[in-house]
Amino acid sequence: MVKHIVLWQLTDESKKDADKIVADLNKRFKALVSVVDGLTAIEVGHNYNGGKFDLMLYCEFTTREAQDKYQTHPAHVAIKESVHSLVCGRECIDYEI
Repeated sequence: MVKHIVLWQLTDESKKDADKIVADLNKRFKALVSVVDGLTAIEVGHNYNGGKFDLMLYCEFTTREAQDKYQTHPAHVAIKESVHSLVCGRECIDYEI
């Protein structure tokens, strides 16, 4: 199993709509479970604890190959492009268990 965690820092303009953004992204990302082979779980959360990052994406994949296919899947790429307009910082970690 592969876990993929992404942390995003929202732009100042986007921060005021953080709850709406999280709800929209959760809906869009969760729809990918039924269309991306090997994606078994996905969720977006809003960091209520402060700090540098505002949002978190958590994904689980069956294999690294499934994660690679997710990265280039057109449905994921479309979401990724919209996220880029909302954020000004990003960190990512991937690990296998």
